[in-house]
Amino acid sequence: MKNTLYPLKFQPILKDKIWGGEKLKNLLHKASHLPNVGESWEISDVEGDTSVVINGNLENQSLKHLLSTYKADLIGEKNYKQFGNKFPLLIKFIDAKEDLSIQLHPNDELAAERHNSFGKTEMWYVMQADKDANLIVDFNQKMTPELYLEHLENKTLPEILNFDKVKAGDTYFIEVGRVHAIGAGVLLAEIQQTSDITYRIYDWDRTDDFGNERELHTDLAIDAIGFDMEDNFRVTYSKTANQSNPMVSCQYFTTNYLHVDQTIDKKNTYDSFIIYICVEGEAEIKTESHSETIKKGETILLPAAISAYQIISNDATLLEVYV
Repeated sequence: MKNTLYPLKFQPILKDKIWGGEKLKNLLHKASHLPNVGESWEISDVEGDTSVVINGNLENQSLKHLLSTYKADLIGEKNYKQFGNKFPLLIKFIDAKEDLSIQLHPNDELAAERHNSFGKTEMWYVMQADKDANLIVDFNQKMTPELYLEHLENKTLPEILNFDKVKAGDTYFIEVGRVHAIGAGVLLAEIQQTSDITYRIYDWDRTDDFGNERELHTDLAIDAIGFDMEDNFRVTYSKTANQSNPMVSCQYFTTNYLHVDQTIDKKNTYDSFIIYICVEGEAEIKTESHSETIKKGETILLPAAISAYQIISNDATLLEVYV
């Protein structure tokens, strides 16, 4: 069975969002008739939104079906023991034409107890940002539940939030419990646990076409917020060409920065699948029996059974992700 596995591409699952824009279509060439494409789910095993293969002889097969068929050959022995037929990561591109709501995600324990789900630890890599665009991450002062609720009630929450101006290449690690939002004008890649659980705490008093505000999760959020978290969410990393440069490593995923301008030989020593997200340029990923091209805005999954491969490019930047 190992021999039938090769670098897999999936059909992007596009999401129309009240805050979405045109960049996923115009900059990342996602085909869509939706007016406000906010998200492209590149690899997903979220219930009701399972990715489907679009290349090679496994075309039209779902990620769920591949997992139940290939098991550890697809995701690695240790991952299969831990996750079974559930793919552990969700990969997205997000385009915020307007500010997203202020939100946070519960940890594994709360998410399991309340929603029968994983928690949602995630990271962001900024691919493009308009002038003065920002991300909101954490509070700008020491915070207590009482002070937070007072600002929430008075609709002055933005006054106590930390706004960071961002540019392409900026990277953030968003732990569960950390208050955050993507600001207008930011296009980014997001790597996260497989979970769609979000607690929305403030939505800029926006209303839909019928005058309704979106639901807030004030009560659920209060005991999920980390009021006393360390200021360690900005990620620094080196960019040495043709080698994997560590960015984020946590119990849920490891992400490296990889700039390629030649042919490099790679080995999979992680007992895990490896995902490549192309954030700039174009590269060829070559295994013993297959070759696939990956362009900016595309994502590819290398099954764990592929132990050696090459990446070939004159000028490409990839995020390399595994568990």
